[in-house]
Amino acid sequence: MVGALGLAVDIGGFNALVHLGEGGLLGDQPLLAKTVSLVLGTTVAYVGNRVWTYGDRPRGNLAREYTLYMVLSAVALAIALGCLAVSRYVMGLASPVADNISANGVGLALGGLFRFLTYRRYVFRQDA
Repeated sequence: MVGALGLAVDIGGFNALVHLGEGGLLGDQPLLAKTVSLVLGTTVAYVGNRVWTYGDRPRGNLAREYTLYMVLSAVALAIALGCLAVSRYVMGLASPVADNISANGVGLALGGLFRFLTYRRYVFRQDA
């Protein structure tokens, strides 16, 4: 549920910023739009993970935990941005379908796998 909510904020925010209305608020800046939407989605997911998913784990230093969470999320963001950049600027694909497949399909799948492998081990440790 936490991941689904964070994903909804990310994908919904991205599409609203890039494709809503005539050209979207950031229609000509899809990488910036993806960065904004992913940071918002990641923050929502952090709160949900800290409170619900890993709420039973010992609480470490909040500043350390949140910083590490965001640093690892930045790596996942780079993965999603790389996929979107290749689609937009290398392959020349700029449709809403192409953006969503590259950034929110391939990019988030690879970034999600990275997060899954790192959050449990480094952020929400059993022995915090």
